[in-house]
Amino acid sequence: MRHAPRETLPRHLHDHAFAAVVLSGGYVEAGDTGRHRMEAGDVLLHQAWESHLDRFDGRGAEVLVLEIADADAHRLQGRVADPDALARMAERDRGEAARRLFAELRPKAAAPADWPDLLARALNDDPGLCLGAWARERGLHLGSVSRGFRQVFGMAPVSYRLVQRTRRAIAAVRDSPEPLSLIAQDCGFADQAHMSRAIQTLARTTPAGLRRLAA
Repeated sequence: MRHAPRETLPRHLHDHAFAAVVLSGGYVEAGDTGRHRMEAGDVLLHQAWESHLDRFDGRGAEVLVLEIADADAHRLQGRVADPDALARMAERDRGEAARRLFAELRPKAAAPADWPDLLARALNDDPGLCLGAWARERGLHLGSVSRGFRQVFGMAPVSYRLVQRTRRAIAAVRDSPEPLSLIAQDCGFADQAHMSRAIQTLARTTPAGLRRLAA
């Protein structure tokens, strides 16, 4: 998949898990797992129902996209030594290319973080985070935090927090036999109906539908 220099892809959602392998160029992705600066050889793993935006630099980029199992996407980010070899293999057998990717994937050092990255990380860790308290602790005005975060991630912190709650709920509904009312409470929703609406908006299916898919 080729992207033009300075191209921007607005925030969008993917229904299936996949790996993005950068073959050339570079871009910045900002989404549900934070902000990632991508260069040739970098790999970013995405779970189903993740959303993000992409801003390509002056070189544009060529990206190999490989479908993977959702359970394999937990490692998030890494590097491969020879992305072009993966691309050649994918031309013959995309499944084999995905298996080789995981065999060769190595950790990537974390990039320096600015406050929007720190807030995204905090919301990932705690979707119940009080945004006002977080801003005050860092000497920031809540309105400035909201505007700055939206510029980076394409949505306000309040919306991002709801997405993180919903993603946690999706995982719990799919992987746990707990009653839906308890999952809603544990994930910070007002009630089961609130959680169900959020799941349907993000995943385009009901909690019962998620459990049928996982069965």
